[in-house]
This record gives sequence, structure tokens and C-alpha cells, in this order.
Amino acid sequence: MVEDRNRRGSMSARLENATPLADLLKWIVASVLFVAALAGFYLFPEESLLLRVIGLLVVTGACAVIVYTTEKGRSLWLFLRDARTEVRKVVWPTRTETLQTTGIVIVMVTILAIVMWGFDSLLSMAVKSLLGTD
Repeated sequence: MVEDRNRRGSMSARLENATPLADLLKWIVASVLFVAALAGFYLFPEESLLLRVIGLLVVTGACAVIVYTTEKGRSLWLFLRDARTEVRKVVWPTRTETLQTTGIVIVMVTILAIVMWGFDSLLSMAVKSLLGTD
């Protein structure tokens, strides 16, 4: 019984060590499939565009499923799900608030542009008078 537990423990350790290699192989397979689908899409322009797009989408979906089975793929999926949840919590401004804020930004940028133009004109006149190139 103890030997059986030790054997299971060593098997799980081997599986944990094999997981990064398996994930790497899955990423390679998904990448090769995706590149092959893209190449097929562009190498067969005489075929129907609809069929090429459907084929590209099907292979892309298969690649997504393969990537999802990896550790990084699952963590990416969890991140995207959590991000969607956080976006739902955001209190978005109303149309009126957005228009008012946009108006304030436009007015401030215009005022700042006029002030900078004034400083530039003053400096330009000062340099011209110092150099005597009126």
C-alpha cells in the first residue's frame, strides 16, 4: 500500500513535469494549424471566398480550443472573464455628461493654443529684434 502511494506520487510528479512540454506541443500545433489556414486562405484565391472564410474560422476555432486546454490558455480565459465582469461594474457617464466634458476639453485646448501662440509670437519678435532681422 505504501509502495502504491509512492508510485502514484512519482507518477503525478512526472505528469507535472510533462505538463509544460505538453502545453508547448499544443501551442506549436495550434500555431502550425493557424499558419496553414492563413496560407490556404491566400494560396487558393480561385476558391469561393465564403468557403475560404468558413475554413479559416473553423480552423481558428479549433486552434482556440487547443490553446484553451493549456495552462496559459485557461488563465487567459479566466482573465478575460474577470475583465468582462469588471467592465460591467463601471458606471458609464450619461450623454449629457460626455458632451459637457468634451466641450470643456475643447475650450481649454483652444485657450491653451491661443496662449502658446501668444508666447511664440512674443519670443519670435524678441529674437528678431535682438538679431536685427526685421
